[in-house]
Amino acid sequence: MRRYPLRTLLLMLVALIAFGRLWCVTHQDEKAAAPPSRAAAPPAASAPAALSQDCRALEQALAAPLRAPDAPQAVAEARKRLEACPQAPARACELAPALAARAPFAQGADTPLRGLLGALCERCAGPVNGCAETVSRAMLEAAIGRPLNIQELQWNLEHAGPGTPAACDAVVRLGLSPAAQTEVDLPAGVLPLVEGLSPLCHRAGLLPPSVLAAAAIQQGARAPALTALAQTTKPAGTSVVKPDQASGPQPALQAFDGDPETQVTVTHAPQQHRWAADGALRANYSPPLKTVASFRLKAQGAGTLRAIVRTPKGAGLKDPEAGTFFVNPTVCQYQGKGEWETCELAVPLTDVEAISVFPARADGKLHELEVRGAR
Repeated sequence: MRRYPLRTLLLMLVALIAFGRLWCVTHQDEKAAAPPSRAAAPPAASAPAALSQDCRALEQALAAPLRAPDAPQAVAEARKRLEACPQAPARACELAPALAARAPFAQGADTPLRGLLGALCERCAGPVNGCAETVSRAMLEAAIGRPLNIQELQWNLEHAGPGTPAACDAVVRLGLSPAAQTEVDLPAGVLPLVEGLSPLCHRAGLLPPSVLAAAAIQQGARAPALTALAQTTKPAGTSVVKPDQASGPQPALQAFDGDPETQVTVTHAPQQHRWAADGALRANYSPPLKTVASFRLKAQGAGTLRAIVRTPKGAGLKDPEAGTFFVNPTVCQYQGKGEWETCELAVPLTDVEAISVFPARADGKLHELEVRGAR
């Protein structure tokens, strides 16, 4: 085997390193210069659909009757452009408040300019829909006691078009959900407004059945329109449904064991952390019951029962521990004289995840509680 001097080996090693670096730089340059492969090319973004001539001219066409609201030709031209534009541009939709100011509802719902406003709203997307925004704002104004024209708001909701889901969501979150909660004092104008707008949202399929039924139960005779909307045929095949779990004073399940001779002490203690949801004793159902139609109980000491009804996200109260939303209508007021009592619901509740017991005195006793419904 041939031996090389150390100096020669070092020179060979330096040459090898230099060759490697030159090869890497050369091939990186070639790779950078090469056109990108078709597989690596990002997909081309689809171009936005071009506006038609009528849609492009709509903003200017609507501005003309705002300047001259009594000019029939200007209104007719704007209506013609509008009817030829299936989805109005945002800038045209922003003229809705100005049209509403020029055509007050008090002057009539069928004036040409008012009709132009309705046709515009029916073609405007939810975020820029003036009629839907009017309804949502009215729900907030009702909460602070401002008087409102319910017929005018019904007109706006009828013409909200693509904005109807947003408008009805405001009705549910700001009106119907508070109406379904115990211990919520509704401002005077809220319930009439909810009753006036709910039928339109119900017709559009935008009222959650669980919230509607809970509001009808909580409001009772104060809201016959809600009861009429929630009225369905009595659920068939109901039976006594025992809870999957009971929390509260132990042994809590003795209140559901079918033996009226056993009893559970229930104490009025509103200072508890979860009192509004759990009460003194809570019967939990998992999954929530599909329907609940009535209650029968035997107790000593008066009190009330509340149903914990699961609601869509954002509607009602939030359970911070479970991350779910609920309303808690009062479903039974019992006398607690040691005899059997029955509470029939005017409309069946849906999505009931628990029944909570709220005694009126510190030494109450619950012998038996029967929840009649269906899983």
